This record gives sequence, structure tokens and C-alpha cells, in this order.
Amino acid sequence: MGLRVLVVDDETLARLRLRSLVAECSSPAAQVVGEAANAQEAVAWLAADRCDLVLLDIHMPGLDGMGLARYLRSQADAPAIVFVTAHAEHALQAFELDAVDYLTKPVRRDRLQAALQRVAQRGRPAAQAAAAPGDSELMLIVNDLGRRVRVPVSDVLYLKAELKYVTLRTATHTHVLDDSLTDLEQRLGPRFLRVHRNALVARRAMQALERRLVPGEGTDDVAEGWAVRVGPVGEWLTVSRRQVSAVKDAIAEGGL
Repeated sequence: MGLRVLVVDDETLARLRLRSLVAECSSPAAQVVGEAANAQEAVAWLAADRCDLVLLDIHMPGLDGMGLARYLRSQADAPAIVFVTAHAEHALQAFELDAVDYLTKPVRRDRLQAALQRVAQRGRPAAQAAAAPGDSELMLIVNDLGRRVRVPVSDVLYLKAELKYVTLRTATHTHVLDDSLTDLEQRLGPRFLRVHRNALVARRAMQALERRLVPGEGTDDVAEGWAVRVGPVGEWLTVSRRQVSAVKDAIAEGGL
């Protein structure tokens, strides 16, 4: 049986639209099993029945979607939440409430399909068991083509400060964050090492330390210095002289 979906939105047409879109999604299969026009109706429905996912609007009369999400988060065996709203400014708050995704209206079928796939994947016991303790919960919020996306910290290879932004690199993607490198260093803890004033590197991703030509102080300057190779992408990042010993130790230890 496919995902059981509850649609919570105060607009009748919006609920009809989501019901139609869910019916068009086939991988994974999903079925709208209930509707609610407000948070109170949703709580009453959930007291009598169960679902795997709540497609949740934010702006509703009475308790809004954020308030309902906080309530559901406090419950045992709570369903997954995907916010569906016309307002993009609440994305960060939504992900802090452990939302699986944040869709803006009008919802495209491909975006809803991707959200359903994330819900299905999150629900697989094997996938949860394979994750290291805490990895599935520790996420960074990044900008991706105008939308907010959660990236597991376990996927991050390095973070590098460039101009006004911080670039986050995974094995397959490059993202941009608004956070400062100093704040990120405090949040990420000992699994990442500050190799230079402009870069944090995952200890597990450090593969080699060599003397190479590295960027100098000027825009186009290069000079000989230390650099660490980051796997599996094979990129080299400058290492400050006072961090050379720490990088050597991290490579010898094979990460944390």
C-alpha cells in the first residue's frame, strides 16, 4: 500500500488541487485518505485515524500550520510533514521543525513527487539503521535554485568562505549558504577542521597533504605552500602553516 496522506488547507480548491496531484504521482504510490480545513480538524482526524504524511498549509484561521507542526512533533509516531504554502519566507523555520520538504504554490507535480520520495525514503528502517547516530538529524539548510534544501552534514566534504557567502561542497553538488564560517565551525564540532581562515574540511575527507602552488594574498598571486586533497572530488585547499600539524594528524587518524 502507498503513502497515506492527510491534506490540511483552509482553501477548498487548494485541497482539491493537492488531491489531484497526489493521485498523479506513482513512485511512490500515495493516496489522500483525509482532509482538514484547519488545525483543529486535523488533530481530530489524527486522533481517530493515521497517516504517513501531512501536506500542511501555513496561514490558516486559528492555530496556523507552524503551530500544528510543533504539536505533531511532540507526539509519538508523528507523521512526516511537507509544508505547502504561498509564502516562501517561512522555509527556514519549517526545516527547523523537521519538515521533509517545503513546497510553494502553485505546486508542480515533479516537486510533489520528489517530496513524496523523500518521505518514503525517510520511512525505510534499513536506511535509518544505516545512518550513523545523529547523522540523520544534523542538517544544513542551503539555497538550491530558489528553494531551501536540507543537506546531511555527513555528506559535506568542505565549506569555504568566498566573498559574502560560504560554499558547501558534497561529492556531487556545490551549494551556497548565508551562514558565517565561524558559526558553522561551532555548530559542526570536531568532525570538521579549520584548515585555513577561509575553509573547514571534514576530517574523513582529507586524503593527502602536499607542498603545492596555492593562492597568494593578491587576486592573481600564487606561491608555494601547503594544501590538502579533499576526496572523493580530488580538490586541493590551502592549509595555513599553523594548521599543517593538525591536518597531518587528521589524515593519520583516518578521520573521526
